[in-house]
Amino acid sequence: MVLFNTTLPYLLSGISVGGQYALIAIGYTMVYGILRLINFAHADVFMVSALCMVYAVTTFQIPLYIAIPLVVALTVLLGFAIERVAYRPLRSAPRMSVMVSAIAVSYTLQNLALYITGGLNKNYPSIPWLSDSITVLEATTKRVTVVTPFLTIALVVILVMFIQRTKIGTAMRAVAKDFETSRLMGIKVDSVISMTFIIGSFLAGIGSMLFFTNYPGVIPTAGAMPGMKAFVAAVFGGIGSIPGAVLGGFVIGICESLIKGLDTILVNTGLLQSPLELATFSDAFTFVLLILILVFKPTGLLGEKIADKV
Repeated sequence: MVLFNTTLPYLLSGISVGGQYALIAIGYTMVYGILRLINFAHADVFMVSALCMVYAVTTFQIPLYIAIPLVVALTVLLGFAIERVAYRPLRSAPRMSVMVSAIAVSYTLQNLALYITGGLNKNYPSIPWLSDSITVLEATTKRVTVVTPFLTIALVVILVMFIQRTKIGTAMRAVAKDFETSRLMGIKVDSVISMTFIIGSFLAGIGSMLFFTNYPGVIPTAGAMPGMKAFVAAVFGGIGSIPGAVLGGFVIGICESLIKGLDTILVNTGLLQSPLELATFSDAFTFVLLILILVFKPTGLLGEKIADKV
């Protein structure tokens, strides 16, 4: 019972942050599935979304019920603009050129955020109801912790149904299978790619609200670590696979949270006399996991091996 009560808060936190990683990871995996491109700017879209919320509420005094949909719309617009300006002109360029462009966009967004904020930490506004504290089986946590996994699963189900049952979803699957043949068959490839960026940016905007409700400090590099962990989640689950990205997000979130609380769990259950500062390795675990998955299963847990055509 002591073990359960001690572990529960960390388990709940891990499930919550895992859902947030999953929402970001879907953006990586969808873009890669179609363009075979790692959109390095995706994490910074996540960060810009948080800053937009900060300035919308605290500077411009926009009511939350207007600010929330407005910020999501601005996040989607930013993702769409990045695709149109930085990636579309390089569609026929070597893949390395597109990757360099993605890195350039990432640093441009970070530097713009640095210029606007002066590098100072900005407090994310409290969102009523989501920020409220609740008790779950004797563990006290924020309501967002409980809402996140259910909202993540609901959004993923809607996304999968959209991809499987709509015309644009069918086009996405066709483009992911064969880019050039899809174009020859009359599919508007550019529109499909834009829609992919729009969906990914929308999910990043939602993930941003959930993440910064729990971790309210927003700085220009605030998206770097969540974005990197979400990328690892996408690779772990099988980049290009939406269910794989979700699975990877939850696995990494839960493991990371349990490692952070491992000292407390072991001390409270009498298995350890004094803390070993194991929480120091919570971030390192994510990247060790990346190395292991690349060595032993490069396609990820749910990924499919792609045969290059010659």
